[in-house]
Amino acid sequence: MKLSALLTSAGINIGVCALLLSLYSVLRKQPGNVNVYFGRRLAEEHGRHRDSYILERFVPSPSWIVKAWQYTEEEILSAAGLDAVVFLRAIVFSIRIFSIAAVICVFGILPLNYYGQEMHHDHFPSESLDVYNIGNVKEKSRWLWVHCLVLYIISCAACTLLYFEYKKIAKMRQIHITRSPADPSHFTVLVRGVPKSTEESLSETVGHFFTRYHGPSYLSHQMVFRVGKVQKFMSNAEKVYKKFMHWNATPFDPRSRPNMFRCGLCGATSNSFELIRSQSKISTTKSNPGHSYLPEKECAAAFVFFKTRYAAVVASKVLQSSNPMLWVTNLAPEPHDVYWSNLWLPYRQLWLRRIATLLASIIFMFLFLIPVTFVQGLSQLDQLQQRLPFLKGILKKTFVSQIVTGYLPSVILQLFLYTVPPTMMLFSTVEGPISRSGRKKSACTKVLYFTIWNVFFVNVFSGSVINQLNVISSPKDIPAQLAKAVPRQATFFITYVLTSGWASLSSEVMQLFGLVWNFLMKYVFRIKEDDPASVPSFPYHTEIPRVLLLGLLGFTCSILAPLILPFLLVYFLLGYVVYRNQIMNVYCARYETGGRMWPIVHNTTIFSLVLAQIIALGVFGLKESSVASGFMIPLVILTLLFNEYCRQRFHPLFKNFPAQDLIELDKADEQSGRMEQIHEQLLSAYSQFPPESHTACLVDGEGASGSNGKDESMELRNDLHHPTLAGLPISRLRQVVTAVSMLVSLQSKSPAM
Repeated sequence: MKLSALLTSAGINIGVCALLLSLYSVLRKQPGNVNVYFGRRLAEEHGRHRDSYILERFVPSPSWIVKAWQYTEEEILSAAGLDAVVFLRAIVFSIRIFSIAAVICVFGILPLNYYGQEMHHDHFPSESLDVYNIGNVKEKSRWLWVHCLVLYIISCAACTLLYFEYKKIAKMRQIHITRSPADPSHFTVLVRGVPKSTEESLSETVGHFFTRYHGPSYLSHQMVFRVGKVQKFMSNAEKVYKKFMHWNATPFDPRSRPNMFRCGLCGATSNSFELIRSQSKISTTKSNPGHSYLPEKECAAAFVFFKTRYAAVVASKVLQSSNPMLWVTNLAPEPHDVYWSNLWLPYRQLWLRRIATLLASIIFMFLFLIPVTFVQGLSQLDQLQQRLPFLKGILKKTFVSQIVTGYLPSVILQLFLYTVPPTMMLFSTVEGPISRSGRKKSACTKVLYFTIWNVFFVNVFSGSVINQLNVISSPKDIPAQLAKAVPRQATFFITYVLTSGWASLSSEVMQLFGLVWNFLMKYVFRIKEDDPASVPSFPYHTEIPRVLLLGLLGFTCSILAPLILPFLLVYFLLGYVVYRNQIMNVYCARYETGGRMWPIVHNTTIFSLVLAQIIALGVFGLKESSVASGFMIPLVILTLLFNEYCRQRFHPLFKNFPAQDLIELDKADEQSGRMEQIHEQLLSAYSQFPPESHTACLVDGEGASGSNGKDESMELRNDLHHPTLAGLPISRLRQVVTAVSMLVSLQSKSPAM
């Protein structure tokens, strides 16, 4: 690829980003889009906004960038929780390390690569990008030790910054545990694999077991009911039947006037009829939610409540039975984090589900080789012209060839990659996680592995050996193949940073799908109300893998192709502003994991460093620089030792709760008299079938009233919280069905009236 093709790709992406950011600065000021760009604030403020038409609303302005930059870490922590702070800390780390790398490599390594051979350089726009890579340095060059020294500096700086970030986040997690309000999950253990008995029900079995073996600390328990697809269908049918029977016996307000033009189907709330409910029926409804579940609907899982935090942790860690498949205990997730649909799954089949999803993920990864190989074929014009001779005339045009080689491959790959997060989220759901955060964390790991394999390794190997992937059959040659292929593919990675990085940030801030759906709701369905429950949660499973993948490209190409570093630095600086704006204004924090995403960030960064060092070792070996390649071996060992130290020092704090802190919290609650109040709240915290209510955003780690459980529509809406599937008006559709049903009931009663 020539420099002119890279400049063409950069110019297109800069123009797209500038256009979308300018449109965003205008669209965010329109009152009709307030639920798209201020969803979190709308949920907190109940939709208070001014509907004024002034000129300032239609003029692009960078004021949102200034506001996003001014948010303090304490404000973000109180509004979005520790998970959002950890994600932003990962971006801050990337800004710091790649600022150091960009300064050293652009001014130190780039001139050495450019003048590495005694050759005549072409005109600047016609210059090949290969002259800026380490491949342009001649063999046995005495300047290769500079590349080795720079990699040492980058690795030491990265490890130092990682240590301080890990230490700070671990301290923030400890503060989150000790200073936040009493969390019901700290007192609750989820028990699965409850053995069935012919003499007593499952609930009685659970009560007898924990009374006998955990009597001093056992408080109470709550069974989990079976809510599979068939059970959901039968329960919903039963509810519909009861509602029809209730409407037939319910009088209607004679003062209501027919209004055939304003109903739920037309987008406005219908007032054609009003039910008259007596106070006795209302009180009966409040006291009895109407969920009459029989004992045979109980499944072999239960929430067991303990009197202290320490007792719950001990019970969750010890083996309860000589059969490890029975009485399996784990600390329960937060009430609003529970994924109810998977709690009824038999514990014995979970390992089969994990194997099945692993095999499905591997098959999906290998099927993705087809579009990746096709994309790499576009970046090589000579092979493309040989396979498609009719394109020779078109590809001879300069601008067309620049588009095909510099812009089109990364765009096509990015379009294919949009199918990965929903697919991995589906696989993670089938695995059977008990919490929404666990499902998203599992999807995050799958997407990360998938993107690293397909975007980096497959692109590298298919780009160097496009006709056959014989590298996989000879693993011992992988370091040498990487050393040859990565510098060649560095130009593709630069264009990938432009499309997957810059363009994704501009589309993220625009919320294109949410904007289109909001237009349909406002002007097609005529729905003027804004549902606070439709505010999406932050898509960690898509954004964390993207940030870490671009960080891997930065580390591996830092000394091989330093030209990528300025583009990466611009991405992280823009991402820092965009994500702060989205977290504070758009997304809702529906659960809190206490920063458990950080070990994924740390381990992936260490992997990126070691991979960059191994590739540099292979490159120095190919360049016949024995001194530089010899110095790489101690660097790899030191990096792995540093990772092991962090794993022993900090990682246990993200897996377990310190007993010392839990005991101190228990003593403080007992001395202050809060323990009895906590015990009373535990009995109603995990409600599987709560009354229907809207779920608001979490504020200071607490959910709004009625947010502990999820009704069916709320569960479906949370399942669709991908950035491209947010804001479906499920509650409005329910109102439409209710209105139609009541109209049918009125028509059936009209002859009698």
